Amino acid sequence: MKVFVQIPCLNEEKTLPLVISTIPREIPGVDSVEILVIDDGSTDRTIEVAESLGVHHFVRHSGNQGLARSFRDGVDYALAHGADIVVNTDGDNQYPQAEITELVQPIIRDEADIVIADRQTSKISEFSPFKKLMQNVGSGVVNIAAGTHLPDAASGFRAYSKSALYRLNVVTQFSYCMETIIQAGNKQLRIASHAITTNPKTRESRLFKNIFQHMFKSGLAIVRSFLMFKPHVPLGWLAFITGVLGAVPFVRFLIYLIQGESGGHIQSLIFGSAMLVASLLSLAILVIADLQRTNRVLVEESLERIKELQYGPAKPQAGSAPVDESAASAE
Repeated sequence: MKVFVQIPCLNEEKTLPLVISTIPREIPGVDSVEILVIDDGSTDRTIEVAESLGVHHFVRHSGNQGLARSFRDGVDYALAHGADIVVNTDGDNQYPQAEITELVQPIIRDEADIVIADRQTSKISEFSPFKKLMQNVGSGVVNIAAGTHLPDAASGFRAYSKSALYRLNVVTQFSYCMETIIQAGNKQLRIASHAITTNPKTRESRLFKNIFQHMFKSGLAIVRSFLMFKPHVPLGWLAFITGVLGAVPFVRFLIYLIQGESGGHIQSLIFGSAMLVASLLSLAILVIADLQRTNRVLVEESLERIKELQYGPAKPQAGSAPVDESAASAE
């Protein structure tokens, strides 16, 4: 059993030593723990610091490509080098790395496919009341979309099994956090939560400029995931609401017509017609989205088989030969 701990970094030379020094090197049930640093276009000494601390696994981006791409490239590297579990943490030392030992245990015991750290955001002093509220609202919306009951859907401190990573496909460019939960929930993967306490804040987030930008981008990712996995929810409600709004003016016009007072209500009919057209368009888009969902399922099944051919079986089979890491590295 091999665990890869991947650390996405953007100019983290000051905090990276704190992160790497506290990552456990021995975990019950694990043969080896490897550290992978993903340099997302750093302009400081992040790489030099990591090398001086004994890290020899790196993914380097020539420029800043974002957290989602860093996560995806790190996962590809880890799987290519024989990872059975991939833990994602941050380079700003937000998370207590010692908790990795407990974070991976449900996967080792085959009780979960994904384990997400619960930061217990209501207890974080750096979070304003508004931010705590938005964290709860965001987690609630994600839970509705995924059919889960996770207390902290935005947490980036997570452990993924190899089989889970075969079934997840990150397509957003902003953050993988919300998207992977919604995908995992709709694919019936087992998701567990592990409560932690975060370390003191070391810097402002570089992922977004302010909480409103984060809300906007996270909202887009959630809506996109909804349309991918449950298009009937947003489009069905949109068709129903616009249909009702379109029917009311026509019913009102018919009542006036029966009473002989139909004149002067053309504006209502125009509004009703527009709403009914919007309702029909929503239904048409819903049909198209449902057909695309069928095509997406077939594509994802093909991608899963390709990953098995590229990285080996999701779970080692009895009597199977070990993966030749040197060959995988050469590729």
